[in-house]
Amino acid sequence: MTVSGEARRPRGRNSYRLQRGLWRLFLYAILTAGAVIMILPFFWMISTSLKTLADAMRIPPIWIPSPLVYENYPGAWHAAPFARYFFNSAFISSMTMIGEVITCIFAGYAFAKMKFFGKHVLFMLVLATFMIPGHMLLVPSYVLIRGLGWYDTYWALIMPWVTSAFGIFLMRQFFRTLPDELWDAARMDGCPRLRYVLQIAVPMVRPGIATVALLQFINSWNSFLWVLIMTDSPAMRTVPVGLRFFQMEMGTEYPMLMAASTMAIVPIIILFFFAQKHFVRGFARTGVK
Repeated sequence: MTVSGEARRPRGRNSYRLQRGLWRLFLYAILTAGAVIMILPFFWMISTSLKTLADAMRIPPIWIPSPLVYENYPGAWHAAPFARYFFNSAFISSMTMIGEVITCIFAGYAFAKMKFFGKHVLFMLVLATFMIPGHMLLVPSYVLIRGLGWYDTYWALIMPWVTSAFGIFLMRQFFRTLPDELWDAARMDGCPRLRYVLQIAVPMVRPGIATVALLQFINSWNSFLWVLIMTDSPAMRTVPVGLRFFQMEMGTEYPMLMAASTMAIVPIIILFFFAQKHFVRGFARTGVK
């Protein structure tokens, strides 16, 4: 009985390991399939940007072009003022990112660690803005921007986006993870509140700051409808709006259109490559207290 019982245990372990290995293999297969589906449009865009027009229109499609036509990139760059478009997108995205990081740090810390009258009601009102569709605010925002004299200026593209309810909520969750004893110890040493926030609290929530900054930069870089409505002159166009007008002008020149689209996403990919560590860690720690 003892020998047979001991003989069953390795079999049970082996069966469990086999089931776990098969389950992991199944999960990896699903994840790989999902990754291929997500990457496929980007691969097609890059592939088309290196084709001739005849190869781009061929049916069935050619996935790997031969020969590679690198001239589509300088041709697309000089066919429209993309240097101006990229400058506008980079400047607006950087300013909105800096503004949102600053406002969300102080607002998030105040909601997380400070006590003041109406704090919970005010925070609920901030969260309630999630339920308002952005398209409902376009008309009143347009009237307000016109009234302030900001139409077709950088002010209209920067100031409305220097803060966000999601950024405030995210930073509040990160600041809540800090123990209150840190502020008590700093206060006993004579450290003022502002210095404590900037020198002690902020360095400890770097993943949250990186997450807020990256999300805001991506949202601002990809903004289309707001820029289209709030600007009029070609000099104020950003990359997404410029791509739209470039598409209208180029028509069926698909290789040049894909070359311009590829250039438009390169800054986002580079930024995410350098910030992905903090970005993933930020989302992983959002709900931890």
